[in-house]
Amino acid sequence: MKKFAFLMVSALVFCGSLNAQDKEIKHEIAVSFGGMSNSNWIDAFENVGGAIAGARFDGEKFVGPFSAEYFYHFDKKVSLGAIFCYGQLKEDVYMNGRNNPKDGKLTNGYFTVMPAVKYDWYTSKNIGLYSKAGVGITFRSEEIKFDDHSRYKDITDSEVHFNWQLSLIGFEVGSRNVRAFAELGVGEQGMGQVGLRCKF
Repeated sequence: MKKFAFLMVSALVFCGSLNAQDKEIKHEIAVSFGGMSNSNWIDAFENVGGAIAGARFDGEKFVGPFSAEYFYHFDKKVSLGAIFCYGQLKEDVYMNGRNNPKDGKLTNGYFTVMPAVKYDWYTSKNIGLYSKAGVGITFRSEEIKFDDHSRYKDITDSEVHFNWQLSLIGFEVGSRNVRAFAELGVGEQGMGQVGLRCKF
């Protein structure tokens, strides 16, 4: 969270130093924080599968997704770029049900890269409305560390899977170069997200 706050402040300082108001905006960068991402949903379904097999998970802490974006404007409406997301899940593992002592800790990390397109429906000096879509891949790492290595061996695994983001509506407000924004949609950036955008 501290690194994310540092990114937001750095972007604000950088954009605040821009004063070329007469130049056409070609680039934009953004940082954001969302909730209820695809990875979060996948973990929930996997917990159901684990329960069927006899294992239990409790104390879920999903951090993120944190996102960084870059878009290049080809005209006033259409821009192309990329989205980068990171999320992390931590849970307690109970191999024989929650009524028994905790057996270990599970940590999942998700890093996602998605080429994306953004369409600005409306843009004025201080506000904007837009939609955004991206498709790409997620690199997932999984690690389970057990407390009693005489009974269970630690587990590490990794995989790559398809992922996507569809932000149906986004609203931004601020100055010409610095804007706060909020989005509603579905995907790896979350069903909702808020952040800071810099245009130059």
